[in-house]
Amino acid sequence: MALTDIPAAGGAGDEHRFPCHTCGADLRYKPGSDDLICDHCGAIEPIPGNGSGDRAARELDYNAALDNRLAPSTMEETRVTRCPNCGALVEFHGASHATECAYCATPVVIGTGAHRQIKPRGLLAFRLSEPEAREAMTKWLGKLWFAPNGLREYARKGRTMDGIYVPYWTFDAQTESDYSGQRGDAYYTTRTVVRNGKTKTVRERHIRWSPRRGHVARFFNDVLVLASRALPKRYTEALDPWDLDELRDYRPEYLAGFSAEGYTVELTEGMAEARAYMDGVIRQDVRRDIGGDEQRIHSVNTVLSDVTFKHILLPVWMAAYKYNGKSFRFVVNARTGKVRGERPWSAWKIAFAVVLGLIVAGIAAYVYTQNQ
Repeated sequence: MALTDIPAAGGAGDEHRFPCHTCGADLRYKPGSDDLICDHCGAIEPIPGNGSGDRAARELDYNAALDNRLAPSTMEETRVTRCPNCGALVEFHGASHATECAYCATPVVIGTGAHRQIKPRGLLAFRLSEPEAREAMTKWLGKLWFAPNGLREYARKGRTMDGIYVPYWTFDAQTESDYSGQRGDAYYTTRTVVRNGKTKTVRERHIRWSPRRGHVARFFNDVLVLASRALPKRYTEALDPWDLDELRDYRPEYLAGFSAEGYTVELTEGMAEARAYMDGVIRQDVRRDIGGDEQRIHSVNTVLSDVTFKHILLPVWMAAYKYNGKSFRFVVNARTGKVRGERPWSAWKIAFAVVLGLIVAGIAAYVYTQNQ
C-alpha cells in the first residue's frame, strides 16, 4: 500500500502528516533506516523513492535568488515559533501547540503565524536513535573528570533528548584570482662578534625579495555555513565533519516525528560568510603559487562565477537540562555521535584536585630537601 501524505489539520500549507495504514496513528521516521514506523502498533512502511535511488540534492542559482526569480516550487510556508529566550525559530509539523525549546529548555507556545522561506533542497537523515545519542552524551560526560556526578546521572536518567534538523546553507562557486605580491628567498651570511670577551661566529638569515604576479583558480564545492543563531558556532563546528556526500533530496517523511529550525541567517549573510572562507583559502593558494621561503601579498582580485547554493538540514540530538539552578546544553551529531556541550564543573572535585596537587608538591619538596 502506498504511503499517504496528507496536510496537517490547522497547519501551514506545506505541513505534512503520515497516518499508519494499520491503525491510523501518526508514523515517525525511524533513524538509521529509510522507513517510517508506528509507535502505536509497530507497523513499518518504507519511504517511497528512498535509498540509493535518490538523486543528490540540486543547487539553486544564487543570482536568481537575489533577483527574486526562483520558481514558486522552491519556496514553502511553515508554522513557526520564536523562542523568547534564545531566539530559535523552530518549525513544528502536526498538531503540536506547546513544548519546550530544544535549544534551551524554555517553555514555548506554538504560534499560528506562517513563515515563508526557501524550501530545503536536501538533508542528512538521522542515523543514531535517541538511546544511542544519549549513550554518546553520557560517555562524553564520563570523560570530564571535573563534571558533577549528579549531572551525569541526571542526564542519563533524565527526559528524552530532542531530535532537531538544524538549517545550513551550502555554496558552490568557480573562482578566478589575479594577484600581485613578493617572493622571499632566504640566504645566510656569517660575521664575527665579541660577546663577554669571547669571539663567536654568528650565522644570520636574510630575505631577498622579488616581485611576483600570477593567477590562481579554484572551484569551491559545498562551503557549509550555519544558518541558525540559536546555537553557538563553537558547538556546531565541534560536530564537523558532516558526510555531505550522503546528502539526499529533501522529503518531508524524514521530518516525521522531529522538529526543524527555520533559518535566521539570511541568504546574503550566509554568502558573505562563505566568501570570507573562500578568500582565506584563495590567499593560501596564492602563497603556494608565489613559492619561496616567505611571501608578501599586495592584492588579490577574485571573480566568482556559477555561484549556486542549497538550503539543507542536518540532524542533531539535543538535551537542555536545568541542574542545581543552572542550564546545561548538549548537542550530538546524529550521524557520527560526536558530542559538544557546556562544560560543567564540580567545585568539590576541583578543590580535591588542588589539595592533592599541594600534597604532591609538598612531598616532592620534602624529598628534594632530604636529598640535598
